[in-house]
Amino acid sequence: MIESTTGLILRTRPLTETSLIVHWLTPGLGRLSTVARGARRAKSPYLGKLDLFYEAAFTFTRSRRSDLHTLREISLRQTHAQLREQLPRLQQAAYAANLIELGTETETPLPAVYQLMHGLLEHLAKHPPQAQTIFSFELKLLDELGLQPDLQAGHLKPGTKQVALMLGQGDWADLSRLKPSVAQARELDRFLQGFLIFHLGRIPKGRVGAVGIGSGSVNE
Repeated sequence: MIESTTGLILRTRPLTETSLIVHWLTPGLGRLSTVARGARRAKSPYLGKLDLFYEAAFTFTRSRRSDLHTLREISLRQTHAQLREQLPRLQQAAYAANLIELGTETETPLPAVYQLMHGLLEHLAKHPPQAQTIFSFELKLLDELGLQPDLQAGHLKPGTKQVALMLGQGDWADLSRLKPSVAQARELDRFLQGFLIFHLGRIPKGRVGAVGIGSGSVNE
């Protein structure tokens, strides 16, 4: 049976000399994996269509024996090319993908998480990378997972609590106007890092580079 959906590519890796495994985030089917047979050949019909954070409509045949399904056709919708103009943008997008993979189960509907990731990619394409972008994504994702921190019961300073509330509840347009101090960003960074470790068991790969505390991504 052939199924169809829309998805964002979170990760790819080689399977054989000619085939590629593509990890997708979809709204209705959650995270799923497909094998693109022949995708690494020079004349593959998938050529130029399978890369990180590409958005596409695609069809696949579901496997009866494993969670690796067979990709059939793909119609590219968006490449998010602006992400490739700055390495920090890619770092932040990659960390967000890692966090989603750590915090969610495969093949479970994730419409709100899909929209959250889509919104992040659109925001990163138009704005310079900032530490608060990652803080906002973490807070919003934790809320969707039912793990939202109780900011009022925490030990954050009043100003930092207010920043955290705005990051968690505001939209992406609000984020670009928010100007937390370096001290507030560092305090929130430590708080969220400890919270993620406690609830998810570890920090997803790439968080230090994505947050970039002390590297100029925090408002000085």
